[in-house]
Amino acid sequence: MTTVRETIRVSGIRCERCVLRLGKVLEGHDGLEQASATLMGEVTLVYDDARTTRAALLGDMARGGFREQPAY
Repeated sequence: MTTVRETIRVSGIRCERCVLRLGKVLEGHDGLEQASATLMGEVTLVYDDARTTRAALLGDMARGGFREQPAY
Protein backbone atom coordinates (compact mmCIF):
# COMPACT_ATOMS: atom_id res chain seq x y z
CA MET A 1 0.00 0.00 0.00
CA THR A 2 1.29 3.40 -0.98
CA THR A 3 -0.46 6.47 0.32
CA VAL A 4 -0.45 9.33 -2.16
CA ARG A 5 -0.97 12.94 -1.10
CA GLU A 6 -1.68 15.34 -3.93
CA THR A 7 -3.06 18.86 -4.32
CA ILE A 8 -4.77 19.78 -7.56
CA ARG A 9 -6.66 22.84 -8.80
CA VAL A 10 -10.24 22.39 -9.94
CA SER A 11 -12.91 24.61 -11.41
CA GLY A 12 -16.41 24.71 -10.02
CA ILE A 13 -15.67 25.75 -6.44
CA ARG A 14 -17.14 29.19 -5.79
CA CYS A 15 -18.64 28.97 -2.31
CA GLU A 16 -18.87 26.88 0.86
CA ARG A 17 -21.80 25.00 -0.62
CA CYS A 18 -19.58 23.95 -3.54
CA VAL A 19 -17.03 22.59 -1.07
CA LEU A 20 -19.78 20.57 0.63
CA ARG A 21 -21.01 19.30 -2.74
CA LEU A 22 -17.49 18.15 -3.63
CA GLY A 23 -17.35 16.28 -0.33
CA LYS A 24 -20.61 14.50 -1.20
CA VAL A 25 -19.28 13.61 -4.65
CA LEU A 26 -16.21 11.95 -3.14
CA GLU A 27 -17.93 10.43 -0.10
CA GLY A 28 -17.52 6.67 0.04
CA HIS A 29 -14.92 6.50 -2.74
CA ASP A 30 -12.98 3.29 -2.01
CA GLY A 31 -9.36 4.04 -1.17
CA LEU A 32 -9.85 7.75 -0.50
CA GLU A 33 -8.55 8.45 2.98
CA GLN A 34 -8.92 12.22 3.12
CA ALA A 35 -10.08 15.10 0.95
CA SER A 36 -10.15 18.81 1.64
CA ALA A 37 -10.87 21.81 -0.55
CA THR A 38 -10.38 25.55 -0.38
CA LEU A 39 -12.49 28.30 -1.90
CA MET A 40 -9.54 28.99 -4.20
CA GLY A 41 -10.20 25.65 -5.93
CA GLU A 42 -7.34 23.70 -4.40
CA VAL A 43 -8.26 20.13 -3.51
CA THR A 44 -5.93 17.97 -1.44
CA LEU A 45 -6.47 14.24 -1.77
CA VAL A 46 -4.91 11.47 0.29
CA TYR A 47 -5.56 8.03 -1.16
CA ASP A 48 -4.33 4.45 -1.27
CA ASP A 49 -3.05 3.90 -4.81
CA ALA A 50 -3.61 0.14 -4.47
CA ARG A 51 -7.37 0.73 -4.12
CA THR A 52 -8.02 3.74 -6.35
CA THR A 53 -6.37 5.96 -8.93
CA ARG A 54 -6.01 9.65 -9.58
CA ALA A 55 -8.04 9.17 -12.77
CA ALA A 56 -10.91 7.51 -10.86
CA LEU A 57 -11.00 10.37 -8.35
CA LEU A 58 -10.93 12.97 -11.13
CA GLY A 59 -13.73 11.08 -12.88
CA ASP A 60 -15.93 11.27 -9.78
CA MET A 61 -15.17 14.97 -9.42
CA ALA A 62 -15.96 15.60 -13.11
CA ARG A 63 -19.34 13.87 -12.75
CA GLY A 64 -20.04 16.35 -9.94
CA GLY A 65 -19.13 19.34 -12.11
CA PHE A 66 -15.54 19.83 -10.91
CA ARG A 67 -12.81 19.80 -13.55
CA GLU A 68 -9.05 19.73 -13.09
CA GLN A 69 -7.33 22.96 -14.10
CA PRO A 70 -3.82 23.20 -15.52
CA ALA A 71 -1.06 23.95 -13.02
CA TYR A 72 0.31 27.49 -13.07
